[in-house]
Amino acid sequence: MSADEPRNYPSELPALALRDTVVFPLTLQPIAITRPTSIESVNRALAGDRLLFLVLQTTDDEEPQPEQLKKIGTIAAIRQMAKVPNGGVHVVVEGLARARADLVSRSGQILRAAVTPAPEPVERTLEVDAYVRRIRDLIDRALSVASGLSQELRGLVGGIDDPLRLAYLLSSLIDMKAEEKQLILEHEDLVAKLQAVAAALNREIALLELKGKIENAAQQEMTDAQRQYFLRQQLKAIQDELGEGEKPEAQELRSRVEAAKLPESVHQVATREIDRLERMTPASPEYQMIRTYIDWVLDVPWSTTTEDRLDPIAARQVLDEDHYDLDKVKERIVEYLAVQKLKSRQSGTLSMKGPILCFVGPPGVGKTSLGQSIARAMNRKFVRISLGGVRDEAEIRGHRRTYIGAIPGRIVQALKQAGAMNPVFMLDEIDKVSAGFQGDPAAALLEVLDPAQNHSFRDHYLEINIDLSKVLFIATSNQLGTIHPALLDRMEIISLAGYSEEEKLHIARQYLIPRQLDEHGLRRERVEFDDGAIRRIIAEYTREAGVRSLERQIGAVARKIAARIATAPDQTGPGAQGPVHVQAADLQDYLGSPRFKDDVAFRVSRPGVATGVAWTETGGDVLFVEASLLPAGHHNLILTGQLGSVMQESARAAVSHIRASAGSLGVAPEFLDTHDLHVHVPAGAIPKDGPSAGVTMATAIVSALRNQTVREDVAMTGEITLSGLVLPVGGIREKALAARRHGIATFILPKRNEPDLAELPPEVKDGMRFVPVETLEEALKVALPPPISK
Repeated sequence: MSADEPRNYPSELPALALRDTVVFPLTLQPIAITRPTSIESVNRALAGDRLLFLVLQTTDDEEPQPEQLKKIGTIAAIRQMAKVPNGGVHVVVEGLARARADLVSRSGQILRAAVTPAPEPVERTLEVDAYVRRIRDLIDRALSVASGLSQELRGLVGGIDDPLRLAYLLSSLIDMKAEEKQLILEHEDLVAKLQAVAAALNREIALLELKGKIENAAQQEMTDAQRQYFLRQQLKAIQDELGEGEKPEAQELRSRVEAAKLPESVHQVATREIDRLERMTPASPEYQMIRTYIDWVLDVPWSTTTEDRLDPIAARQVLDEDHYDLDKVKERIVEYLAVQKLKSRQSGTLSMKGPILCFVGPPGVGKTSLGQSIARAMNRKFVRISLGGVRDEAEIRGHRRTYIGAIPGRIVQALKQAGAMNPVFMLDEIDKVSAGFQGDPAAALLEVLDPAQNHSFRDHYLEINIDLSKVLFIATSNQLGTIHPALLDRMEIISLAGYSEEEKLHIARQYLIPRQLDEHGLRRERVEFDDGAIRRIIAEYTREAGVRSLERQIGAVARKIAARIATAPDQTGPGAQGPVHVQAADLQDYLGSPRFKDDVAFRVSRPGVATGVAWTETGGDVLFVEASLLPAGHHNLILTGQLGSVMQESARAAVSHIRASAGSLGVAPEFLDTHDLHVHVPAGAIPKDGPSAGVTMATAIVSALRNQTVREDVAMTGEITLSGLVLPVGGIREKALAARRHGIATFILPKRNEPDLAELPPEVKDGMRFVPVETLEEALKVALPPPISK
């Protein structure tokens, strides 16, 4: 049907809103329909004369309103329809005539339009014929430029004599935006339609010619490895010509570099790497490695620091809120903040380097949590890395970029996590670092923890100097013996010994019990622990230097209480009507039988057994040294109990001194002529060593030789020489606390360790008798009854 053939159409038709699609009169167009409203319009058309009013919507709404539709559209007939599995339909429509929508309304699930045909008379003028010929010439040119176009298009265009049909056909075939096609449909003048079609053809020919240039330039000396690069360059050139190219990745990285306010040296490195990235194809294996490197450089907070809270009084209050006692640590942090405050007043800047502290103490005394409190007191970020079991130097310094999958070391990763260059940085379990075939991590830490070097720490991955001088490093350790000596020299050692019973009682009251009640859903006012119950848990259910096991036992009691309250059927069970009082007598119901009992009196009830105290990485502990004479001797000294070389030397020195001073000690000097001597330290599966058991071994041997028992309330420590002098030892605080936990009343220690008693808690000094001695004879006078003169 031609455009000038009159035909009567219904005045009201079902309307079909189209997104990004324009259907022209005198053309066939396939349409995929999925929206329920549109499907309903198709069904209404199929039920009648198969006519629809197709109109472009001005928005992307799923259900457009009548005012969101264009006024000019196309009356079309449905020629084919097929249903698809997703519930939609595919239709082929034929545009019949242009029409104007006088009114569009929604009725239920269907759009209806009152339409008036807008006929388009065709007048063949010289200008119209000139444009038709121009369009045919452009079609020929397009076919000559692009070999991929169908040659049938030339015959199809040449066979159309109607200029309006030609304009609409080419408009439907050319890749144009929907708004441009709608303008062609709305033009009243045929010449304007032909002008728009000619302009669109010119644009398509220009794109085809540019595409040909790109292909010719990229195909020269192209290899298989360059194929992907050529395709990307082709796409980039097309997008740039169309103005649709996305923001280049390199430009985005440059923007990030400028926004990061990097130091000059870091800025140069980042810019150089971005330049390399820009010259490289994304298909290159090195492309992603450089991109990852740049991301890491930008993730380090080079110029970001948090403002310190330089208030020593407020900092001390925060530390006191979180931790009981630990005065040495608190005083050291207050001193640091006070110096920083004074220096900032004088110079206006904070130039003091961060201290490098090492908290040494048994497990459970609060080393790690103390670091968190210090960060809170100073208003700094807190980061922690665990060094336990680390064997690879690259864990600290990072891997070099030549390795596949290389990443920075843990120091740089922690700075990224903190987001600032002055965090409180905790190096946990530094005594458990061990050397492997990949290097010595402890040696790598020397650069990190040396105040003279860490302002220019160099990570192997970044290869950029990193200033760590503003970081407050805190290391934690259970013992000092396994720490690298050079590393130990760079740290300020602060000992955190175990807690006394009174200190544990205060800690349980202030921190442990409230925390456990909250974690188990119990209100604090409904559960009350008596002091006697807490003391019994400390004495009979835990035996530790710290409070970790104590908190577990309190948690076990809280679970029992929570279970009883939650399972009470009428909410009248224990604690439902009133508070629950946990008393000492109730603990067996909550925790079962006591795990620990004081057995010192039982262990020393026979001659030849002496009570000693030892220091371990878990705190102080009591050990028993046993000596026994075996008849028919051959001058043998038998040592058992997994004794190390130092303790074996102590035993031999004790025997030699006793033989040399037998007369004054009240023993027979020829005792090895008739007997063998067996010295044993029980718990043989546990290796024991250290220079502090000499006095205990000598006392046990003399006790066996005299056949006299050692006082059950006496414990001792100290090393002896061949001449019988008592040498000083370490760990007096830990040993005294261990003795107190086992009910010891008298503690024998070397005379030269007497100043160490000042560090003991007052309740320990008041509750025990401390006897400083200089010789073995003085210790024996306290531990054994006077010898029987012969």
